[in-house]
Amino acid sequence: MAVAAAGLVLAGCGQGAKSASGGDSIAKLEIMAPADPGGGWDQTARSMQTAVQGAKLANSVQVTNVGGAGGTVGLQKLVNERSESFLMITGLVMVGAVETNASSARLEETTPIARLTAEDEVVVVPSDSPHKTIDDLLKAVEEKGKGVSITGGSAGGTDHILAGMLLKAKNIDSAKLNYVPYSGGGESLAALLGNKVDAGISGIGEYKEQIKAGKLRALGTSGPNPVPDLNVPTFKELGVELINWRGVVAPASISAEAKQRLTKLVTEMHASEQWKEELSKKGWTDTFLTGSEFSTFMAKEIGRVKPALQNIGLVK
Repeated sequence: MAVAAAGLVLAGCGQGAKSASGGDSIAKLEIMAPADPGGGWDQTARSMQTAVQGAKLANSVQVTNVGGAGGTVGLQKLVNERSESFLMITGLVMVGAVETNASSARLEETTPIARLTAEDEVVVVPSDSPHKTIDDLLKAVEEKGKGVSITGGSAGGTDHILAGMLLKAKNIDSAKLNYVPYSGGGESLAALLGNKVDAGISGIGEYKEQIKAGKLRALGTSGPNPVPDLNVPTFKELGVELINWRGVVAPASISAEAKQRLTKLVTEMHASEQWKEELSKKGWTDTFLTGSEFSTFMAKEIGRVKPALQNIGLVK
């Protein structure tokens, strides 16, 4: 089954010290982030390293970075890996990158281990914008087409996918979408505050402080539940729900015993105080999921992202 987004690798699975639950821990753990240092996938890998080491679930933990092509370079490495203790952190961004990059390596070629965290998306406009609701913004897109600009992260990423889903929910021709991609949240924020674009889409963390300061107005969030301190509706009434999730996967070739061992390690990490501290520090939402439930979740994500990308013309 497939997995997506940020990457991690656990390497070398010998027997080592006793884990917190009394079982044997993994001797050597390599965590590979399929991205350059500093981003969300890398942060997840290093937080995992901190928690696993702190909880003494492995004798040694090493983080490596394999960046490129939206994580698909790292995914190719994972697909070719034969170690029984190799993990990659993945997520929604990689689901899209596999399609937009026509990657020969597929998430279906991995073994799902666990979903770890997620972040809701938020749609914002400058505080002096005439658009008070998401319906106002979408009506403007329908009437003015490319005269309304919406900024967000890289083309084909989570922000772009959400824009396409919102237009489709209102039966608006995707050709009318004027999406302005930026590589980082800082650039899109500057464009919004400088009134160079009409609206922006990003993870809540990127815009939260400016929303609180009254410089941006939130029109709604993309998760299943309202965000308590934002006091704006979700897009569920439009039939749209999307979370930018991250998780871990292993090579497809691993044995059932190795899958069980890796799942046990990640489950013990998730229960540790060290991981809870990392979640709190980073402001991540805990969305832990393992087993068949995670496999089913990933399959559904893969199944719905390609049509969303086709709708906005990024995939044939």
